[in-house]
Amino acid sequence: MSFLIRVIINALALAAAVWVVPGLHISAMSDDLVGSVIAYLIIGLIFGLINALVRPIVAFFTLPITCLTLGLFTVIVNALMLLLTSWLTQFTPVGLSIDKFWWDAIAGTIIISIISAVLGVFVGKEKR
Repeated sequence: MSFLIRVIINALALAAAVWVVPGLHISAMSDDLVGSVIAYLIIGLIFGLINALVRPIVAFFTLPITCLTLGLFTVIVNALMLLLTSWLTQFTPVGLSIDKFWWDAIAGTIIISIISAVLGVFVGKEKR
């Protein structure tokens, strides 16, 4: 259940980023509401898998520069994960496109991080 909630949070954060940043675009299978929701969920799933599998490896190898920049390089790493998500969605029926890396991917990453953190606080952790 927790995995499904994380995918929904990613999808909501992506939707907010696409709504705010003019350089982020989502292409859905159909133009209706259900097609858009499915597109956001699929892209949220891909983004979550990349953050769970690839991001820790990249964060480990970029640890020295992250320490030198006092953690600010983490924003660049997150933007690269968003760019990787955009590239991987080219092979699916839905797609995420980013116009410019520096402005659009960075701004989208900041918005996604803030919204994911806020929604993560409201959801909380499951008690075992």
